[in-house]
Amino acid sequence: MPKASRRTFSAAEKLRILNQADACTQPGQLGALLRREGLYSSHLVKWRRLRAAGQLQALAPQPRGPKPTPPDPLTQQLDRLRNENARLQARLAQAELIIDVQKKVAQLLRERLPTPRSDEQS
Repeated sequence: MPKASRRTFSAAEKLRILNQADACTQPGQLGALLRREGLYSSHLVKWRRLRAAGQLQALAPQPRGPKPTPPDPLTQQLDRLRNENARLQARLAQAELIIDVQKKVAQLLRERLPTPRSDEQS
C-alpha cells in the first residue's frame, strides 16, 4: 500500500479556490465547491484571513517542524576551545606521569639530581 501523504495547495490554487468561493452567490454553491475540491470550510476561513492580512507568501505550503536556528559563531569557538583544553589536559597528565616515573627511577637508583655547588660558582 502506498503511504498516505498530506495534501498541499500552492498559493495559486488557494487564490483560485478563494476567488471561486467569493463568486458563489446561490445557496448550496459554496457547499458544492467545497465537496468538489475536497475541502473544509475552515480551509476557506484560514486562507481568507491570510489573504486579508496581505500575507500572500503565507498561502504557500509551510515546512513543518521546528524552524532551524542559525549557527552561533560563539558556539563554534567554544567547541574549539573545549577541544583544545581537553587535548592540553591530556598532554599535561602524560607529562606529569613521565615526571613521576623519572622521580621513582631516580629514587630506585639512589641518584640525586646534580645540584650546583656554592664553591664552584665563585
